Amino acid sequence: MEVVCLDMEGVLVPEIWINVAERTGIEALRATTRDIPDYDVLMRRRLKILDEHGLKIQDIQSVINGLGPMEGAREFIDWLEQRFLLTILSDTFYEFAEPLMRQLGWPTLFCHRLKVDENGKISDYLLRMRDHKRQAVLAYKGLNFKVFAAGDSYNDTTMLKEADAGFLFRAPGNVIKEFPQFPVTNDYDGLKNYFMQASERF
Repeated sequence: MEVVCLDMEGVLVPEIWINVAERTGIEALRATTRDIPDYDVLMRRRLKILDEHGLKIQDIQSVINGLGPMEGAREFIDWLEQRFLLTILSDTFYEFAEPLMRQLGWPTLFCHRLKVDENGKISDYLLRMRDHKRQAVLAYKGLNFKVFAAGDSYNDTTMLKEADAGFLFRAPGNVIKEFPQFPVTNDYDGLKNYFMQASERF
């Protein structure tokens, strides 16, 4: 059997933090894993900004509730699930992802959790495990699955390296330049073709 592992934000749904930045006018929240390779540095910066501006989890969830999948994403998920096992590997949080996963038909999602107090203040984040995207690919390979993966950011690159075939999807120029070994596509049809070419079954 073959498994496809996909990043979530930037691949299937819009970048949550960019939308929070646009809603609140806090430009510093626009930074994502496309810009900052060290996830802990990025999250510590975000938590500090949220604290400085008094933003609660409800404020972020309000933004998320107004978002939907990218055009064609739900159909792409349906196409994949008819042909491969599918897992979404994301550095988002379960507290953020639920409304988006519902709109995508509830694909399997591995991500992290937030530490939130009774007033809705986000005080910390709790990693499921470090480098969990790569570790998930390793685990699937250990179960004798062939793994294909796609993502758009620095935090996806260890997953792409570990996979039997890895692809960049709508990645920014800086990531494409630093990781020229990964084929690039900007649309779901292109990604379908890459997966089909990598598969031994089609």
